[in-house]
Amino acid sequence: MSTNISTNKVVHLDARQGELADLVARGTPCDGISPTAFAPLHLIRASEVSQPLPGVYRPCLCVVVQGRKRAIVGPDSYYYDAFNCLIVSVTLPMLGQIVEASPERPYLCVRIDIDLHEVAQLLLELPADIPARSDATRPLHVARIPTELQDVVLRLMRMLDTPVDLPVLGPLALRELWYRLLRSDMAPQLLDLMERNGSVQRLHRAIELLQQRYAEPLRVEALADAAHMSVSTFHTHFKAMTALSPLQFQKQLRLHEARRLMLSEHLEAATAAHRVGYESPSQFSREYRRLFGTAPRQEVAARQVR
Repeated sequence: MSTNISTNKVVHLDARQGELADLVARGTPCDGISPTAFAPLHLIRASEVSQPLPGVYRPCLCVVVQGRKRAIVGPDSYYYDAFNCLIVSVTLPMLGQIVEASPERPYLCVRIDIDLHEVAQLLLELPADIPARSDATRPLHVARIPTELQDVVLRLMRMLDTPVDLPVLGPLALRELWYRLLRSDMAPQLLDLMERNGSVQRLHRAIELLQQRYAEPLRVEALADAAHMSVSTFHTHFKAMTALSPLQFQKQLRLHEARRLMLSEHLEAATAAHRVGYESPSQFSREYRRLFGTAPRQEVAARQVR
């Protein structure tokens, strides 16, 4: 009897996973990140494995439906696949590497941006027996994806085929998604961020300030003040959480934004460099090459050829 129940569960999981893969594949006509009609929902596709590539992850839940990926922060690696999802609770520059993908079976992923205000509002309505806060150093967590959470993601994906439902049912499904997260093993990462006076929340305020003023000269004292920490304590906690110093963090934000301006808005390299706060084009080119592995003008030229 137990064997039959187990077999039925496997069949149900395979059917759900297969439908999710079909829906994401239809929503991603080419490799890269595809927006959807529901703003918090993004679809990702990659047809081949990759080298570790730099990127900026913002608070989100990543649910892989096919393939496998690795997120790298400092010396730590986080693998996630069709059975394990990734939650990121603060903005964080890191390396991402597709480790399982092919043209026949591409890497497919659903990324759902986390609205911290909505999560905080929902948290007020929950009973007090939610999981304890985390003592993890990094604001990332990989966990087995609960069946109930996967069901919500599937319903959200189905709604993309009936856009008339999205304005009403989309927010309801999203609210249920946050509820499922808060009732799962991934709750501690969100709770760390919700704790008003906790170190993660205070560092989050400093990171928000960095995001808003990344093009301005860095004043670590202002960041430490935003986190309500001394400068030395702020440095220690910031690097423990992000694996970067505040200056390195700012540089990566600048370089990623410059890259976006060049590739998406077609700005010249020198214009993009100035826009994000660089006064020296040669310094910009050196640091760009160090992060992305190629000179800015070469990357723009290569993209234009494609």
